[in-house]
Amino acid sequence: MEKTVTRLVNGQTLKGDLLVFSPEGNEVVVKERGTERSHRVDISDVKAVFFVKTFEGDNEYREKKSYGLTKTKGQRIFVKFKDGESLVGFLEGEVPWKKGFFLSKQDGGLKGFFLLPVDEDTNNDRVFVVSSSVEDLTIIPGRGEQI
Repeated sequence: MEKTVTRLVNGQTLKGDLLVFSPEGNEVVVKERGTERSHRVDISDVKAVFFVKTFEGDNEYREKKSYGLTKTKGQRIFVKFKDGESLVGFLEGEVPWKKGFFLSKQDGGLKGFFLLPVDEDTNNDRVFVVSSSVEDLTIIPGRGEQI
């Protein structure tokens, strides 16, 4: 089981162990931290699933949001959610949209994509971003790189 913080589109947060999850799946099941209670959530109600090192994190730590001299782990991207929040990171794998990133026309059965954080010291190992919660996605070319 993996430790996760699941953010829902309605603003709620579920902290717990991930029992059921697949990038192609229609639901996520999280066993709530500290209880035996499980939450079954339709993927359309999920904004993102944060795979975390610890549930506590560090409230004093300020995550680096710049690519700086970080070694490249994949395509650099900027994600803007429909609620206004944004994330930067490295795309792991492919974006589940046709070329041109028309966000309403998904390819295949993928419900989202994985984002690796820019800051290796952050509490997040990786983030599964649910496509339906994304308003915009921008590919950021590296030095000397073109899109």
